[in-house]
Amino acid sequence: MSRRVPFAHQVANDLRDRIIRGDLPPGGRIVERALCEMLAVSRTPLREALKLLEVEGLVELSQNKGARIMSFTPEEASNLFEVIAGLESLAAEIAATRIEAADLDRLDDMHARMLVHYRLQEKDPYFELNSTIHDTIVRLSGNPILIATHSNLMLRARRGRYMAIIDPLRWEESVNEHEAFMAALHARDAEAARRVWKRHLLRTGETVCVVLMEAGGSQVAAADDMTA
Repeated sequence: MSRRVPFAHQVANDLRDRIIRGDLPPGGRIVERALCEMLAVSRTPLREALKLLEVEGLVELSQNKGARIMSFTPEEASNLFEVIAGLESLAAEIAATRIEAADLDRLDDMHARMLVHYRLQEKDPYFELNSTIHDTIVRLSGNPILIATHSNLMLRARRGRYMAIIDPLRWEESVNEHEAFMAALHARDAEAARRVWKRHLLRTGETVCVVLMEAGGSQVAAADDMTA
C-alpha cells in the first residue's frame, strides 16, 4: 500500500473496487472480522473506510443492523444513467470542438490498449481503461460544474458500468460505439460525438437494468425455493 495515501483511504479504495466488481454483493451484510482478515487490516482503518464509502452511497451504516452494501435497483440505474448520458454527451460535444492533437493522441492510445484487452477478454483492465476514457472526455469539456457533478454521480454508476460488460453482446456493442465515437472525434464532428456518446450511455443503462431485474428474479426464485 502507498504511504502517500492515508491508510483508511487505501482500504476504502480496495473495498470500492470489490464492490464495483461484485465481489461484495449488493445488499450483503458486512462482517467486519471477515473483512479485516481478507484485507489484513485492523478494525479501526476498516471502520474509517466504511464511513468514507457511506458518504459515496456505496455502504449503509446502521447502529442496530451494522453495515451492508447498498443495493442498486433497476429504477435507480435508469434514472442515474439518463442523467449521466446527458452530461457525458454534452462533454463529448464540447470536447469534439476543443480537443487538441496531444489529447487526441492520448485517447487513441488508450482506445487501442482497451481494444487489446477486449480481444483478450480481460474485463478488469478493459474496465479501467474504459472508465479513464469516459472521465477524460468529461475533463476535456473544461466545464468545472459538469466535471464535479459527473464525478459525484460516478461513485454509484461505476458498479453499473462493470455489470454491463458481463453481457458479451453488450460488450461487443459497446466497443463498436467507442470506435464510432473516436471516428467522430477525429472528424471534429460535435453532433456525431454527442449522438454516439449519448446512445452509448443510454444503452449501458438499459443493459444494467436488465441485469438487475434478472438478478432480482433469481433472488426471488431462490427465496421461494427456500420457503417451499
